[in-house]
Amino acid sequence: MSDARPEALVPTLYRRIRPWLFRADPEVAHHRALDAARIGGEALAAAAGIGIRLAPPSSPRLSQRLAGIDFPNPIGLAAGFDKNGVAAHLWPALGFGFAELGTVTTLGQAGNPTPRLFRLPEDEALVNRLGFNNQGVEIVARRLERSLRTRPAIPIGLNIGASRVHVGDAEKELADYRESTRRLGRLCDYLVINVSSPNTPGLRDLQEPGRLARLVETVQQQLVHLGLGISIPPVFVKLSPDLPDEGIPPICAAALAAGAAGFIATNTTLSRVGLRGEAQGEQGGLSGAPLRERSNEVIARIRFLVGPDVPIIGIGGVSRLADVVDKFRAGADLVGLYSALVYEGPLLARRLALDLDRELRARGLASVRDLIGNGERAVHASN
Repeated sequence: MSDARPEALVPTLYRRIRPWLFRADPEVAHHRALDAARIGGEALAAAAGIGIRLAPPSSPRLSQRLAGIDFPNPIGLAAGFDKNGVAAHLWPALGFGFAELGTVTTLGQAGNPTPRLFRLPEDEALVNRLGFNNQGVEIVARRLERSLRTRPAIPIGLNIGASRVHVGDAEKELADYRESTRRLGRLCDYLVINVSSPNTPGLRDLQEPGRLARLVETVQQQLVHLGLGISIPPVFVKLSPDLPDEGIPPICAAALAAGAAGFIATNTTLSRVGLRGEAQGEQGGLSGAPLRERSNEVIARIRFLVGPDVPIIGIGGVSRLADVVDKFRAGADLVGLYSALVYEGPLLARRLALDLDRELRARGLASVRDLIGNGERAVHASN
């Protein structure tokens, strides 16, 4: 008998229409999807205002409390899809257990010249050089102040980066992150410092331990000034997959000493090893399946360094249940996805969460925590 569950049927239907969808320019298709998401998000926000909220899949096996935040399931939306926070209430309806919106910069900016987003279907990957295109923190904050009056059924993370014109000026960089924190700190469940995008020249230099420590301290001080008390959101630092292995320990140590609560591993990569797609020569960050193994290596190294209590969100190449399990085995507590939505369709998160719950039950495991590794095996295997 065929599986009639909607989340099981959608992939087949989506793959049938995907060739037609792929006729459109990738960024045009993204904007169309985002327009639909915005409409859906607005409708669901209105429904939430009268007490109707669509919750994602959850169970005692899937739910976790990390950094003081309750996550109904560990499958999340990675930053980059909803840069301007237009659809916060849609993501739980699609099955996501958390959603990270942004990247938002203090100044609105158009980003890099088009074309700047490319599909690599043969590799299940994307290359982008968008360059933090977003409406700026003031517009995004005002939008979220309206839509988040009623909180969604999932935690909302907000990802902040440096405005392009300020990168390279140490004081302006700090002022940029400080202002974004001031406007967004009250609106998020957790805040993400993005210092790892390859598409803003000079941004990755902020991963240098001394500069990163000062940046984390600045963000933390601004959060304290907001007067949120025990409701102050935890701060995560998003790292690059292109860091040398020996560079990861001092960066993690500096971030934690400055007050970071956890890490996100990883952003997109500049590597092009093993690609087949025609767009492999395009400049920008590569995401999707080719990033999977390096992401897992970075996760494992971070986990081995920081021990079991520091939350890690693993991102890179998540499209199947096996990918989710591998992220946990490497040491991630949660996983995020974005590129796979392009290839697998909008109900991917719901399908993965339900499949994961069934897998845990079949193995007799009480919690997703039982899958999470300590990083040791993966670290030694890569040495």
